[in-house]
Amino acid sequence: LLLSLRKNLLLTGGMDQIIRVWNPHLPGKPTGLLRGHTAPVIYIHLSSEDNRIFSMSMDNTVKIWDLETYSCLFTASSKASGIKGEFAACLYLPSPGALCVATDRVALLHLRMRSAPDPHLALSHQEPVVCCGYNSTFRHVVSCSEASVVKVWDFETGKQLSEFMGTHGNAGITCLTFDSSGRRLVTGGRDGCLKIWSYNNGHCLHTLKHDGKLKYGNVKFCYRPRCIIAVGWDRRINVYFDVPCDFHHFWKPQPHWQDDLNHGHKEDILCVAQCPPFLLATCSYDGEIIVWNVISGHVYCKLNTPSPSDGLNHREGPEPSVSRLAFLKTRAAKLDSMAASLIANGPGGTVRAPGWAVPPFPRQEKAQVSSIAVTAGDALAYLADQQGFVHVCDIKEYGLQGPELQPPKNVTFWRAHVSTVTCLELIEEENILLSSSLDRTVRLWSKTGAYIGTFGQSSPWDIFTPASWSHPRVPYEILTDPGSMPADSGLEGDAPAGCTVGSQEQDPGIEETPAEVGAGTSSSPGFPL
Repeated sequence: LLLSLRKNLLLTGGMDQIIRVWNPHLPGKPTGLLRGHTAPVIYIHLSSEDNRIFSMSMDNTVKIWDLETYSCLFTASSKASGIKGEFAACLYLPSPGALCVATDRVALLHLRMRSAPDPHLALSHQEPVVCCGYNSTFRHVVSCSEASVVKVWDFETGKQLSEFMGTHGNAGITCLTFDSSGRRLVTGGRDGCLKIWSYNNGHCLHTLKHDGKLKYGNVKFCYRPRCIIAVGWDRRINVYFDVPCDFHHFWKPQPHWQDDLNHGHKEDILCVAQCPPFLLATCSYDGEIIVWNVISGHVYCKLNTPSPSDGLNHREGPEPSVSRLAFLKTRAAKLDSMAASLIANGPGGTVRAPGWAVPPFPRQEKAQVSSIAVTAGDALAYLADQQGFVHVCDIKEYGLQGPELQPPKNVTFWRAHVSTVTCLELIEEENILLSSSLDRTVRLWSKTGAYIGTFGQSSPWDIFTPASWSHPRVPYEILTDPGSMPADSGLEGDAPAGCTVGSQEQDPGIEETPAEVGAGTSSSPGFPL
């Protein structure tokens, strides 16, 4: 319960997970409903200066709302913010602009509101872009934002073709994939639903609901067998078979694999990767990677499995979570080989097992790898980080005989975005790289880093005519961002032409930075594969 005399508003929240906005003089009916929490609301604060509402629920999820539109601007889950344990108290501190949250420890959640965008900047979405994908059948790019908005773009020109909103109601989209024909789009959301779309017209064909509460972390379409694989916070692998002549099989997931129930992940699953014809890899919040036989549902092997003692020291060191995986498919097919067959991010360093070594990669002081893409022949690995940089590493001969002591050669690098890169996809037939970011942009690049353009810019490009590309210009915000300025150490070596060097000090978007009171702020690990 919160009463603001300045705004003449009364805010209430409770067990029904809804925040209601009231006029104190008209108590009969609320003037607004804020829906989005998935647990009882236990804290509300109104910042009159910013017209923002801050709320927290019993699952330690923090949300920021716009008081004028009643829309959710930002969500910080307990996993993302690092707030753990049973909730005790919460207090908003206006001077530093932070939420002080007390559970079994005290944490500060620093919040910086994004400034209004410059009118001349090209934006693909009005909200952070959480995922994107290329549809080779129709040569479209599909992107999804935190506000549950889906946009369809023409790959060859960059023009917007269609848009549909509210795909998962008030819940954000977390992942997307296409079916084998490319005619259907599958999206997963924080509402625990998978939705199948005829994305050309925005018509929802099916809604796949899970029996319990589930927030999806990733979704893939497997071609053999034809099925949708969805993973998330239920720690299980959910399989929906795709039978073209019968859509009713989609209503409920198939029974869980026995190995999944008995020997599966003990923490939330963050990512899934596929290597045809039968290999599937999943990674979880505790750093464990499991390789599965997708045909039989049996565990093939486990990597980086944490010991029971790891949980006791979990809060002392960096988070062990692995959130990105990529198969080296030409090597994974040779099951008896000692060559590295997987690439994973995370602060755990080298992950290795017989035939499944995951090589170490270059580290930076502050940036952690946020997305990975590998060329078809496993010759190059594209690694994007939380500062918006893309590094290209030569892995053709790397890790063939097992673990390496040195990282692979860095072929080139450039800064693609001013915030975390959420998705990288290589479009091999055109030698093009697709990227999306929390900075609200989706962009195309050549495989060597030449800037083609930003989806949503005023002037179209012709993908077949390099003269129409934006190169050698770079995006304006990258050119002017302090994080793109050359560092002193950069003078010691030669940087590739057209590349910007440096480290980003601030994220221009709404950001959460948990710090344990009295412990200081530790830099996040970077490129720890």
